[in-house]
Amino acid sequence: MDWKGRIISDSTILVGKPMIKGTRISVDLILGWLANGWSVEDILVSYPQIGRDDVQAALAFAAEMLREEEYIAPFADPGAGLTG
Repeated sequence: MDWKGRIISDSTILVGKPMIKGTRISVDLILGWLANGWSVEDILVSYPQIGRDDVQAALAFAAEMLREEEYIAPFADPGAGLTG
């Protein structure tokens, strides 16, 4: 999924948060709904101004951003993953 035509950021809207083009629905809002158990269908019914491709674009955007960033787990267990 190429998110670049669907996800925008404008410093004058939502303090520059990435959002679905033509809406005020941010990527983090969509991710939050999904993380809280909403289905894609729940989102589409509740927010008819976005489509399935918009939800997929939000996921693709988030995945790409995580691939490009260094990530440090905030609650890492120092012994996790060590054997022996």
